[in-house]
Amino acid sequence: MNWDRIEGQWKQRRGKAVHHWGKLMNDELAAIAGKHEQLVGLLQEKYGIAKDEAKRQIDEFKTIVGQLKKSNANLLKLKKTSKKKVKRTKQTIPKKK
Repeated sequence: MNWDRIEGQWKQRRGKAVHHWGKLMNDELAAIAGKHEQLVGLLQEKYGIAKDEAKRQIDEFKTIVGQLKKSNANLLKLKKTSKKKVKRTKQTIPKKK
């Protein structure tokens, strides 16, 4: 997942970022609006880390977001499949009188 997509969906991803970096506040993340370089600076400021480390953490976060998105998509597919199976099963079982 590239950063442009994360930036475009920043409102949805902001909660995950708050969870990932406990020292960052939701309003701070809202203010940067997903801008990569601003997030790097904010991480450096809050955690006292080097720019390279901040970028590494952001890359890790990007990977986690991508994995969560895939996992959610798989769960939705599974849910749809199980609903179809339940409907078919209900149609084939004769009702008792």
